[in-house]
Amino acid sequence: MESQTIVEALLLGLLEGLTEFIPVSSTGHILLAGHFLGFNSTGKAFEILIQLGAILAILSVYFRRLWQMLLDLPHDRLTRHFVIGILIAFLPAAIIGALAHDFIKTVLFESPRLICIMLIIGGVILLAVDRMNLKPVYRDVERFPTRLYLQIGLFQCLSLIPGTSRSGSTIVGALLLGVDKRAAAEFSFFLAIPTMVGAFAFDLFKNRNVLTSADLPIIAIGFVAAFVTALFVVRYLLDYVSRNGYSLFGWWRLVVGIVGLVALMIWG
Repeated sequence: MESQTIVEALLLGLLEGLTEFIPVSSTGHILLAGHFLGFNSTGKAFEILIQLGAILAILSVYFRRLWQMLLDLPHDRLTRHFVIGILIAFLPAAIIGALAHDFIKTVLFESPRLICIMLIIGGVILLAVDRMNLKPVYRDVERFPTRLYLQIGLFQCLSLIPGTSRSGSTIVGALLLGVDKRAAAEFSFFLAIPTMVGAFAFDLFKNRNVLTSADLPIIAIGFVAAFVTALFVVRYLLDYVSRNGYSLFGWWRLVVGIVGLVALMIWG
């Protein structure tokens, strides 16, 4: 295992943890960074499998709440409503993602220009929505109407295009549907759990015959780096967006997308 590869895996893992739960597209960032670093993983599995670190970060932060929900599930109607709502929101992207998996991995993942364009488009949309005078109707993620869970889940389908952002699509959708800024981010956290676990398990299964023991150390390095940085982001993001909104992330997307397009024109 070359030292350069170790450094690249570490950098990409840090980038994954930093960007997974903010609306800037972690997959888009990792694919762009990997393109310019010349980093190639077996079956493009590294980019998906290191998400396990981010998953464990959110599970650790929300462990007590998730454990209490598990205990309350058999007898508490509100808890059952929320869990069913999460599953309803998860299903649209899960079904489309499974059906279009090969196209996404072999075509969309291989288009850095598309990623940059989606980063820019998403940045413009995020800035526009953040400045709208929206009147929040829903503030408690556990009490959303069933139709709202489904509608947010349909927005999440947009994230199957790399550069769009899973959290970005769900947050923008939630804001437009009347959810307040903090609840939109929090619901995105909860929806990330089945979505990312599903993507991880499905990608691991699809690449089971091509991954070797030589891939494991690189994936492990990326996993640990993603866990540490995602832990920090999850702990502080809700308070940040409650006070400041999402404009920072809109500008972030614009800068990365434009710089990426310029770099592609210069270096290819």
